[in-house]
Amino acid sequence: MAINSNNYFIDSTIIIGDYNNVINFNIGEIMIITTLEAVPGKQIEIHYGVVTGSTVRAKNAGRDFMAGLKNIFGGELKGYTQLLEESRQEAMRRMVEQAQKSGANAIVNVRLATSSVAAGAAEVFAYGTAVKVI
Repeated sequence: MAINSNNYFIDSTIIIGDYNNVINFNIGEIMIITTLEAVPGKQIEIHYGVVTGSTVRAKNAGRDFMAGLKNIFGGELKGYTQLLEESRQEAMRRMVEQAQKSGANAIVNVRLATSSVAAGAAEVFAYGTAVKVI
């Protein structure tokens, strides 16, 4: 497994956060998150059901001003990129918290979705299936 700069373990599965974040989550075990239907090398012992997490975020004037300039001159809208990254992380954190409450140690078949809910505001929604693997 490779480790990126955010201390996530990455291959077909990822582990949310570094060890400090895992301790802060009070899960006692590592929460495995994967987009696959199962965790490679593990067997699903208990199926807890669907878990979700979402957050709705709005743009701000500073980001809008910079985005307007980027639309004229071209380039990445870094303020929006950061906003969406923070939103994804928050939605995933909320999904993990819900899985923890059920007793799961893994979330399989994880997906992310976005939608516009109002002018200038978007929802990021994370969902998957909470399971206990052995």
